[in-house]
Amino acid sequence: MTSADLLPATVLQRKAVVYVRQSTQSQVMTNLESQRRQYDLVDIARKHGFADIEVIDDDLGRSASGTVARPGFDRLVAWLCAGKVGAVLCFDASRLARNGRDWHHLLELCGLVEARVIDHDGVYNPCLPNDRLLLGMKGSISEFELGVIRARMLDAAKAKARRGELRLSVPFGY
Repeated sequence: MTSADLLPATVLQRKAVVYVRQSTQSQVMTNLESQRRQYDLVDIARKHGFADIEVIDDDLGRSASGTVARPGFDRLVAWLCAGKVGAVLCFDASRLARNGRDWHHLLELCGLVEARVIDHDGVYNPCLPNDRLLLGMKGSISEFELGVIRARMLDAAKAKARRGELRLSVPFGY
């Protein structure tokens, strides 16, 4: 398939949204290469033929676990519902959502308005069963990774506590 087959004119006439996110303020301050690579998705949108490209980076320093408000993600969902988005570009699935509810809701909306999901691996059409399956697997893996990370961190804290080396910070004011 050519890029023209994957991105019909009706999709290219709408805006491409580049969603930039990092989970913590520490990552925002220190993982500058990750940020740069996410912002580079603007060039990928141009190469695919989009003229109207919007960057949403309101959620830098906010987790996608589903426990923190993400105004940028909410804006993306609103634009999808209004039919303004032709493609959502993200570095990988974990940048959009780390919980199944948000991920599958986003895929459902993309499918309803025939918007594409684009990452460094390819262009996905959530209307097509194989693409939807692959995107679903990417989202599930992302959610699983978050659980593994949490479990490792908890196990490490317990091991430190057993050795008497665990130090917890007291919140300001105490």
